[in-house]
Amino acid sequence: MTTQTDPIRPAEGYAGDVTPATAHDWCQRGDAVLVDVRTDAEREWVGFVPGAAAVAWKHWPGMAFNPDFEAQLRAAVPAGKKALMMCRSGVRSVAAARRATELGLEAYNILEGFEGDADAEGHRNTVGGWRRRGLPWRQK
Repeated sequence: MTTQTDPIRPAEGYAGDVTPATAHDWCQRGDAVLVDVRTDAEREWVGFVPGAAAVAWKHWPGMAFNPDFEAQLRAAVPAGKKALMMCRSGVRSVAAARRATELGLEAYNILEGFEGDADAEGHRNTVGGWRRRGLPWRQK
């Protein structure tokens, strides 16, 4: 049973959902690897988390599945580390967390993703997300 103070929310098919703050804490402690599953274009244009492993779930343009996802993920996450999956808003990262779990990793989805949900006007970075929460990120 979870409480409001539990850092992990139960999920189906993977280890659970965590907040951006919990994900950042785990990475800082060395317990986990943040895996950014967004496209190269998203990281290039919108920004990225320094030190995150860039392992696209799908490729831009066309959003075709990354055929090297599994090999890249295994190379990015050492044995014994948690895999923290992050995308734009926390949707693709669920699919990636499920696949990582099937591969034998302890995988979590980062709630809200990098940019958070769209607001009433369709804009991101105003409702949640890694950036909005003030966690480390950069733009080229």
